[in-house]
Amino acid sequence: MLTGAKVGLRARHEDDFPVLRAELYNDVVNAARAESGPWRPVSAGSKDPRLVVDGTEQDSVPFSVVELDGGTLIGIANVWGLDTHNRSAHIGLGLLPSARGKGYGTDVVAVLCHYGFVVRGLHRLQVDTLADNPAMLRAAELNGFVREGVLRSSAWVLGEFLDEVLLGLLARDWTPRPRSAR
Repeated sequence: MLTGAKVGLRARHEDDFPVLRAELYNDVVNAARAESGPWRPVSAGSKDPRLVVDGTEQDSVPFSVVELDGGTLIGIANVWGLDTHNRSAHIGLGLLPSARGKGYGTDVVAVLCHYGFVVRGLHRLQVDTLADNPAMLRAAELNGFVREGVLRSSAWVLGEFLDEVLLGLLARDWTPRPRSAR
């Protein structure tokens, strides 16, 4: 497990599925804002590709996020779009409603940076988020990400187009946060 000051990133367990399905993926508004496609219901017994990790996908590394105090599941994180030639990837996260607003997101981003830059040897990490997502913008910027651009009206979310903000961080510009990922 990779650890930060408040959170740990570990492999996804089957026991995580019911909680993640109920609190993240069955929340239509949250799912529509977090995913690049429209929300769709998925039955509890199905092999939901957003949850199941079979080890065959090489360009994505999914994690479950847990509190270090007690090990409670509080969300998901992933490194995706891994490009081994250009040594770059995107990072993202989703926290359960009960875990939001507690500083966990900033710690998750710090641990994902450690994973990307130290464990994977990447050169660049990128965050793509909706312009009206101040929590993710703040978490990225507190970890050194720089706003690089805005994709105007590029995301169709629940009946309207929203802007997306692109943020980037290069390995040479990254400063590890205290206690990030050990």
